[in-house]
Amino acid sequence: MGYRALYRVWRPQQFADLVGQQLITQTLKNAIAAGQTSHAYLFTGPRGTGKTSAAKIFAKAINCQHQQAGEPCNKCEICQAITQGRLNDVIEIDAASNNSVDEVRDIREKVKYAPTQAQFKVYIIDEVHMLSAGAFNALLKTLEEPPANVVFILATTEPHKIPATIISRTQRFDFRRIEDQDLIERMEYILSQEKLEFDPAALQIIAKAAAGGMRDALSMLDQVLSFGHNQVNLENALLVTGSVSQEQLAVYLEAVFSQKAAIAFQQLQQLLSAGKDPNQLFEGLIDYCRQLLLTQVEKNSTSEKLTELADQVSAETLYQALDILSQQQQAMRFATHQDVYLDVATIKLCRIAHKDDVAASAAATEKITELQTKLTQMQQQLSRLQAQSQQGEDVQQLTPQTKRARTSSQPKLKVKPDLNKIYAVLATASRASLVEVKDVWQDLLSMLAVTQRAVMNVSQPVAASADAAVVSFQYDFLFEKAAQDQQLQNALTADLAKLLGKDLRLVFLPQAQWPQVRKKYLVDHQNDGEPKNGDESPATPDNNLTTAEKIWGTAAKNLIELKDD
Repeated sequence: MGYRALYRVWRPQQFADLVGQQLITQTLKNAIAAGQTSHAYLFTGPRGTGKTSAAKIFAKAINCQHQQAGEPCNKCEICQAITQGRLNDVIEIDAASNNSVDEVRDIREKVKYAPTQAQFKVYIIDEVHMLSAGAFNALLKTLEEPPANVVFILATTEPHKIPATIISRTQRFDFRRIEDQDLIERMEYILSQEKLEFDPAALQIIAKAAAGGMRDALSMLDQVLSFGHNQVNLENALLVTGSVSQEQLAVYLEAVFSQKAAIAFQQLQQLLSAGKDPNQLFEGLIDYCRQLLLTQVEKNSTSEKLTELADQVSAETLYQALDILSQQQQAMRFATHQDVYLDVATIKLCRIAHKDDVAASAAATEKITELQTKLTQMQQQLSRLQAQSQQGEDVQQLTPQTKRARTSSQPKLKVKPDLNKIYAVLATASRASLVEVKDVWQDLLSMLAVTQRAVMNVSQPVAASADAAVVSFQYDFLFEKAAQDQQLQNALTADLAKLLGKDLRLVFLPQAQWPQVRKKYLVDHQNDGEPKNGDESPATPDNNLTTAEKIWGTAAKNLIELKDD
């Protein structure tokens, strides 16, 4: 007997041999062991994941008289006949070449006959999606009312092409792509059974190139063995699969991320000249970028080069690189000159880093501009504050015209403060009286109604005599409101009488006017009791002063004492 390919020699003969499909195999084994099998099954999934193998194992298990826990014995005559493909009761049909209505009608006619050797007649229809619409309609009737001893197993890689009426009458099992580690473990087991040496790194390359298909992995392994005289090493695996080593990918990506387009193109041409498959090159670059992202997150890579490159490239750059590589790979599938898309991808990858630098530079420039703007605003604000300070110092130097201009620019009050009453308070004002009023002021406010308290909350006594006090208001409009509110004034007077035990008149004025009023009063009365009009005679004794002079002189003295308050 001639040489047989590995995937044929090591084809699964039990559910336990199926790699990476534990959920499906366990479900089928339980159903067989319990005798609860269905009349129709649909096996879907990528190529080489075990659909047809599972169908044959299922056919053996339901017909094996010595099956244990849903597994066939593979020793009885029925099992061996199915394994060798010579049992007439297990019929395999390739729908790709038998897709007409006549073939399905022939099945419908033969389905009526009982099995000759086995307990069940099993129809395995591979690539069932290739059946014509008429053939599906003909098969539908059989699936609706099948004989009790017939089981249909439909296998396909494209379930979306199967009519919903067919799918609804079957139990569907979706075979998934096999993990790389499962593929590697299976290949290691086969090579150890064949007593062949191998390089674990080579098996990783083969598993990655197989893309989740066991049959593809074993076919590639067969090629590597043939090419390397029964030796499986990394170099042979790279040559056979058309894959690219991690070192070569690192050199290429380091060049494009560093904007060294010449080096990147040189590396690309070397890879293509060595016979590397463009699609495999795209796959390798995508996978390497994925590893870079994972290294940035997990920080546990065993490759120093991978860690070094991951530290140099931002995650945003890797996201853009993955998008570019995926787009160019998709576009390349339908192109005649595939090398062009590798060149385009190289240029775009080089521009990613350039855009990142430009963006970083623009961001830095924008930040500097923002800081300069803030600095200018702060300088302007400082200049305004200095000007305002200088303006306050020069108030005394304002000309009458300037004073009138400033006064005219301010909003005019509807209610004028009563200067005569204020002057009368200042004439006999004293610090003790002011302190007395201030001590009870907060208690006074707390005795007012809420609305009255809101008006008086920004007021304070600034001068006081034995029978009156001057109260200033921080805001002009509140001064006007208080001056016009007779009820508020009555409440203040009554409450002050309760707190002080005496009647006290209140005189209101805006806080902004209080410094000018006090200063004007002092200026007007600073010469009271002193020689006037240049008189050089000695000062008049106190007993010779008029009553008015004594009063004004005393008021001026008291007001000077209150100046700091």
